Amino acid sequence: MKKSSSLKFILLLLPIAQSVFAQYSKVDALVKNYPKSFSNPEQLAAKINRDFSSDDAKARAIFTWIATNTTYDLRAAKAGSGTIAYSFTDEADRLRKEQQFREKYAQKTLRSGKGICQDYSALFHTLCDLTGLQCIDIVGTSKSHPAHIGKLPKQNDHEWNAVKIDGRWKLIDVTWASGSVSTQTGKFVHEFNDAYYGTAPEVFFLNHFPDDERFLMIDKNDSDFAELPLYYGPYIKSDYEIAMPEKGVLSAKSGVIAFKIIDFPEHSKIAYVFTSEGKVYDAPLRKNGKLSEFEVTLNSRSRGFLTIYVDRSAIATYKIER
Repeated sequence: MKKSSSLKFILLLLPIAQSVFAQYSKVDALVKNYPKSFSNPEQLAAKINRDFSSDDAKARAIFTWIATNTTYDLRAAKAGSGTIAYSFTDEADRLRKEQQFREKYAQKTLRSGKGICQDYSALFHTLCDLTGLQCIDIVGTSKSHPAHIGKLPKQNDHEWNAVKIDGRWKLIDVTWASGSVSTQTGKFVHEFNDAYYGTAPEVFFLNHFPDDERFLMIDKNDSDFAELPLYYGPYIKSDYEIAMPEKGVLSAKSGVIAFKIIDFPEHSKIAYVFTSEGKVYDAPLRKNGKLSEFEVTLNSRSRGFLTIYVDRSAIATYKIER
């Protein structure tokens, strides 16, 4: 997905605290009782404006409705969205044409109930406009496949948003909040992940790198992004943190890889799999206060990618180098 014109907004680089998602339970409960479809964005925006008064509640309502009622269009994604090319006479003309394209995609997505990232982003932005919220579209690179580990972000493949709430920008990825593609069936699975609403910049960075680095909101660069492991949605949503290893490319020469996790849940279990073997190994944990530790032993068959699971959900993948 590409756009021929770049965004020229200047972000206020203010720190954004990790949202306490429980605070949105009332908003989510109300929105999940909304109709599953609307004839046009104006109808949905009008309902949100009637039900909510604060900017944060409106933004959350938009986010939750789109994420729970829109399906990722795998066929369109595989076909490729192409480049949106257009000419403009001045800045006002550029902004007007961008809005026209955005509203077109928003209408299409609302009526069909499906779309790819730029469609989700367009619908979110359009509804923000209709509810009086300041929003921007952010184009960049995602880290979404093991093959991305160790590679610099070169060509954008994803789009997300930022919305301004109480003078600060909140990062939003309503596409990834709606679910994911199953590695087993290849089909899209609806699974609402509200960790992608108002995500702390240092967490959002784990799998998003914007073309315009001002939108990072933290002091990181493309090399830092390349070195990251591949983190999955369940890890982004979790309350624990993998403290070691920090980098995604691991050397097999060490023979043993030490893992350290902060605030790991008391009764959860860890397992791991090498792509070269396909065998599931349980990882006994050693606990010391808030720190949990385990080791992954490497042998001659341990190559390719190493994926860590918590309670049968993948949380991170690393690349093994020999």
